[in-house]
Amino acid sequence: MTATIAQARVQQMLHAPLLPTLLRLATPNVMGLFATTIVIGYDGYILGRLGPDALAGIALVFPLSMLMLQMSAGGIGGATTAAVARALGAGRSQDASRLAQQALLLAALLAGLFMLVMLGFGRGIFGTMGGRGAALEAALVYSNVLFSGALLIWSTNVLAAVVRGAGNMVLPSLMLLGTALLHLALCPLLVFGWGPVAGLGMAGAAASTLAVNAVATLVMAAHLWRRDGAVQLRASPWRLHLPLLRDILRVGLPASLSPVISNASIAVTTAFVGSYGTAALAGYGVAARLEYILVPIAFGFGTALTAMVATNMGAGQTVRAVRVAWAGGALVAAITGAIGLATAIAPALWMGLFTTDADVLAVGATYLNIVGGCYAFFGLGLALFFASQGAGRMFWPLAGSMGRLVILVVGGWLCVHVFQTPASGLFAVVALSLVVYGSTLAIAIRMGSWAR
Repeated sequence: MTATIAQARVQQMLHAPLLPTLLRLATPNVMGLFATTIVIGYDGYILGRLGPDALAGIALVFPLSMLMLQMSAGGIGGATTAAVARALGAGRSQDASRLAQQALLLAALLAGLFMLVMLGFGRGIFGTMGGRGAALEAALVYSNVLFSGALLIWSTNVLAAVVRGAGNMVLPSLMLLGTALLHLALCPLLVFGWGPVAGLGMAGAAASTLAVNAVATLVMAAHLWRRDGAVQLRASPWRLHLPLLRDILRVGLPASLSPVISNASIAVTTAFVGSYGTAALAGYGVAARLEYILVPIAFGFGTALTAMVATNMGAGQTVRAVRVAWAGGALVAAITGAIGLATAIAPALWMGLFTTDADVLAVGATYLNIVGGCYAFFGLGLALFFASQGAGRMFWPLAGSMGRLVILVVGGWLCVHVFQTPASGLFAVVALSLVVYGSTLAIAIRMGSWAR
């Protein structure tokens, strides 16, 4: 019965009306990731109660924690969704199950790498990014707990990617909603304490994140362990299948490099902003947190784009796959652009949620005034990144991310070390980098890069 439902989902992605199918697939994802959006903002609100040093500390950790999230959910996770969907689209259900196993083995390896790097070199990394004094210590407290449990985060996201690859967008979204609700209750309890429960401060927020990911991992692993599913974790013995592993890595490695470069861009910007002082770092951290909220929105549509594009490419329907990409890109650009314009016009709507410090508010408002208007390009680039994963065409997403990084490195260095502009000059460079990122992917697809 479950396998029949999965095959029906595949046929809908191949033949049903395009936009209604995309919206049907994306809606549960968007709802689930809206919960993630709330969690990202909520963590900033809770930790903001601990003071500016805590906000500055979390600003240091965010690029690296989001790198792990984007690699596990968007890079390797997106490649897993695409590989599973292509296998099912081509009628290779046994390979789809083996691909799920390969993805989980790869997730365990990469989680261990993140843990070793961040626990061993975290202080040096955050110091290079501009962390000093109490802000640096706050960053380390949060980071050490979070990255100790990297395997839970990787497992959750890769399991969700497998489920989405089979066309089931509902279960991962339910997990996002349920664990978000659990986190909303657990996070303040572990941060501040209550009754006999002692508050853990910064460490409490990270511990709550790990706890809810453990719940999601158990539920989705149980779902994929069943014998009646389209994808089954125990369909064959667990061992390496190099051709299938290459199928994931062929897309997953460049897809993972893209968020590495993107988060390097954010880390570079954070380091440049740090030269303007702790208040500037905190203000930028709060304002730029909005971008991390736009990512889950794009991801909600993006996972549907990956599955739908991959299924059509696997079936040889390239023209329909390109149409799917443009429809999804336009939707995401419209949503992120509207959010960006709203916060550019009225930055207090966002900044006022996190702090009342006048200096922090002023820097954050300046950032949103300048960068917010370019969030449509950011959303367009993210949507086309996910679509490109489904197509197995990752050169131009990588080129767009690299172009963004080069602009930030060169432009930021000129602003801080040559012209010594106020922070607004640096923020204008950030805005330009987002325009280049989104435009690069759009132009490449329009010029027929998927046909080659």
